[in-house]
Amino acid sequence: MSVPTVADPARAFETYLRVRPRLPEASFPATWQAVESLEDIADAFDLILLDAYGVLNVGERPIPGAADRIASLRSMGKRVMVVSNSAGYPKRRMMERYTELGFDFSPSEVVTSREALLAHLAASSPRRWGVMMNLATPDEELADLDIDHMDEDRAAYDDAVGFLLIGSEGWTDTRQALLESSLRANPRPILVGNPDLVAPREIGLTREPGYFAHRLIDRTGLKPRFFGKPFPEIFDLAVARQSVAHTRVLMVGDTLHTDILGGRHMGFATALVTGHGSLAELDAGEAIEQSGIVPDFVLNQI
Repeated sequence: MSVPTVADPARAFETYLRVRPRLPEASFPATWQAVESLEDIADAFDLILLDAYGVLNVGERPIPGAADRIASLRSMGKRVMVVSNSAGYPKRRMMERYTELGFDFSPSEVVTSREALLAHLAASSPRRWGVMMNLATPDEELADLDIDHMDEDRAAYDDAVGFLLIGSEGWTDTRQALLESSLRANPRPILVGNPDLVAPREIGLTREPGYFAHRLIDRTGLKPRFFGKPFPEIFDLAVARQSVAHTRVLMVGDTLHTDILGGRHMGFATALVTGHGSLAELDAGEAIEQSGIVPDFVLNQI
């Protein structure tokens, strides 16, 4: 089964606008500055945090020039890290993918929302989790968890003591309805490993776990806990690996409500990339005005 798609980017953006009250608060600059590339503004920063989808790659395709730009930033003495809401893969596979895409990141330079979720689970009491994700391939990072894949069997939902929404590949409206029904009958904790509503892939924008989590809120009134941008745990993991003042950090991403909002919530400067991500088919200026989420910089690609 393929990942469900959202055909209209405008609808995805409207959904982000609707759920904005559920996201962190932040302050923003009065206006934004258009720049040609990250090299034009890099001198003001020591650490550059990069989103993946829409900034480095679109699905399994690298964005042309992205690897060269990172090499250039390194040659300027800048530290770079990936901060991604891609929670469906173990770290080992993430690093293999970046190598296949032509990037030279080390494991310490990649932080994902999955890592933030796993850190929380390691500090929590064990329980049986119903999990939203494709379990077709081995996943050593989840081996010690008591998990049950949620499919079309209602028992898998009712037997769970909590739910992990990690990856939406294979998720269907039928499974979503079963989850909603089980939670209405018996409310339990919901942890969301990927807060994104959508992600840019070769087939278009795909609905991600955050989309289904907000549907759960709408239809059950329950409040999931989110791990990943724009929430702070993932950023805390990133800056903990570096000795740098927040004012010397630049967060670069394609999505106003995750990358830019999350970066500003942390006190970072932000740069919105518009050429390949969630705003590629929209007017970025209008989106900024509508959302009230204002980046420091706007550029077509890094």
